[in-house]
Amino acid sequence: MSKLGFIYHPDFLKHDTGIGHPERPQRLQAIVQHLFGTPLWSQLSHLRPEPAALEWVHAIHPERFTSMIKSRCHVGERMLDEGDTHVSKDSYEVALLAAGGVLLAVDEVMTGHLDRAFCAVRPPGHHAGTSTVMGFCLFNNVAIGARYAQRKYGVKRVAIVDWDVHHGNGTQQIFYEDDSVLYVSLHQFPYYPGTGSTAERGAGPGEGFTLNCPMGAGSVEKDYLDAFQTHIHPALHGFRPELLFISAGFDAHKDDPLAGIRLTDDSFAAMTNLLLEDTREYCEGKVVSVLEGGYNLQALARSVAMHLNAML
Repeated sequence: MSKLGFIYHPDFLKHDTGIGHPERPQRLQAIVQHLFGTPLWSQLSHLRPEPAALEWVHAIHPERFTSMIKSRCHVGERMLDEGDTHVSKDSYEVALLAAGGVLLAVDEVMTGHLDRAFCAVRPPGHHAGTSTVMGFCLFNNVAIGARYAQRKYGVKRVAIVDWDVHHGNGTQQIFYEDDSVLYVSLHQFPYYPGTGSTAERGAGPGEGFTLNCPMGAGSVEKDYLDAFQTHIHPALHGFRPELLFISAGFDAHKDDPLAGIRLTDDSFAAMTNLLLEDTREYCEGKVVSVLEGGYNLQALARSVAMHLNAML
């Protein structure tokens, strides 16, 4: 059995997005309560993170951007963009803690204390660009973790597989011209945020290191697994990453209210197993999985459990 870490902190609940917002504290409460009622809970290594040091956040986001978020949260603003990225006075500190959760996971996996880790963090990150708040996301947790792994541990090739139902436009933008990070996304298309066509493949030295697998509304597990076999497995095999991140959104579930993909609980175990087959070949199974979306509380909790069981 693999040593699997579960990164969580109760302070993640302090990010208050307001009544009726889909990205709410109850998402993490549902995950923890469900896992606590299963044998899986005792098989996990439970770790609490510290806030990320700003030097690592600034490896992705410029200081003026982080300072803007800090000041606007602290003066009591409740929305940081023109639509859906709601915040509270604690949101800046919670966002640093979420990024810190990913850094802790990288430390534990790269030093061999853990084989793999799941970061039950919020706010999510994959829509956050270099200097852009968007889609519930403040800081790009996975991007910060990827650059941290490269700079602290000398990892030369990092892969990010993003199966959130929404395209991770922020992660794509950050690494679009970077040949040291392979960004792979499966997402409903056309759909929010409107990016993620197959024509978007990277630019300059990063050309060919972005792989988008757009999925039509109504797609089912077989469509996703076909994309893994046809496109994602060959891309990972050719790139041979030394560390794999999963942007693990669970909003492609058939019960999720924000999209139109028809995956089931079991689908997330199936995709996890396919990725693990790849990682055993070239990165000794080193995987850091980071929570992104998923807004039906019951479906989210069950799907996370299936994902973790597969990683064990």
